Amino acid sequence: MIEGRGLRRRHVVIALALLMPGCAGFTPQDAPNGQSVQSSAQVSALSDERVNYALVSMSPDLVRATNTVTAASLGSMSSLGGGRGGGDVTIGIGDIVSVTIFEAASGGLFIPREAGSRSGNFVDIPRQQVDQSGSITVPYAGTIRVAGMTARAVSGVIRDRIKDRAIDPQAVVSVAEQRGNQISILGDVSAPLRFAIDPGGIRLLGAIARAGGPRSPAYETVVTVKRGTRMVRQMLSDIIKKPSDDVFMSPGDVIYLSREPRFFLVFGSTPSPGSIGGTNNRRFSFENDRMTLAEAIAKAGGLDGSRANSKAVYVLRAEARTLLERGGIDTSTLAGERIPTVYGVDFSKPDGLFLANSFQVRDRDVIFVSEAPSIELIKMLNVISPITSSAANIDSIGR
Repeated sequence: MIEGRGLRRRHVVIALALLMPGCAGFTPQDAPNGQSVQSSAQVSALSDERVNYALVSMSPDLVRATNTVTAASLGSMSSLGGGRGGGDVTIGIGDIVSVTIFEAASGGLFIPREAGSRSGNFVDIPRQQVDQSGSITVPYAGTIRVAGMTARAVSGVIRDRIKDRAIDPQAVVSVAEQRGNQISILGDVSAPLRFAIDPGGIRLLGAIARAGGPRSPAYETVVTVKRGTRMVRQMLSDIIKKPSDDVFMSPGDVIYLSREPRFFLVFGSTPSPGSIGGTNNRRFSFENDRMTLAEAIAKAGGLDGSRANSKAVYVLRAEARTLLERGGIDTSTLAGERIPTVYGVDFSKPDGLFLANSFQVRDRDVIFVSEAPSIELIKMLNVISPITSSAANIDSIGR
């Protein structure tokens, strides 16, 4: 009798296990499962090719090296060169130039002999715009190339060209409107504008201030400066902290501010999405210009004490080959200049926490907290337990 009951119990367990896959058509689902996707495909091009990567343990030297690269992930404005500080403003193409010529006495080139015919000992040349060749035309002096010259230098050229025909001439040249020495500020600023550089020059942050400043936080704002064929990008927060990157502007510069929020992803054994501050995802934004791994883990809610393997916390990113080689890591079997790299750190030891609190997270880093080895067994038991309970209930009913 006992053997019959045991046999019947085993048959019930087997029947339940066999019925579970067939329940897919009766249980609710919001999308096709993996088996359905693969079986319904007309063409299958699945590949088992793997991405080769380097697994690296964090060390103080390696953390310092990678932090240096993190801090310089974008360019440096100091590399632009060519900016102009104080000094006379040169005339540029498109500027409106005014010329006034004086003579010492009447009867010369510009002042008639009859004193009553006009007053004064000077004549104003009509304003003119510097043409595409960089030149203006002055009567009796001819065409003069003025682009790149100061107004004082142009005055001297005019005087020298008419001194043999006019009576002790003097020329006064001024820039009525600056159009060639302008810079443009666009993008995520309060008041985009274009303005001329003052004689004293203007630095990058001063130009941004003239446009009303950025509309987004400095740690989310990227400044791009285009100078000729060169273009340099840098975080606004870094420019503020490093005076050498607050460079002088040059005529024709274009400054563009863009809001580019940085984020990192956290997967694995951290608290479930939605349980930490209402954050219903695993994508977290930076809240300052620098964030360490310890801060990132804390922002995600820390390690899940019931599931996490504190000895196996990883950061995944593409790292420069040269950086890894300087750290003594053999990358000869890996291709490319950017190496897929996994940094591992042990949170169960104090030195691991110190390293994590120094290691700076980059934009789009992936942080993964692995599960403890016992979790797989627990998962399996959680699946088996309802089946055995159901079999026991059915067996008790059949008695």
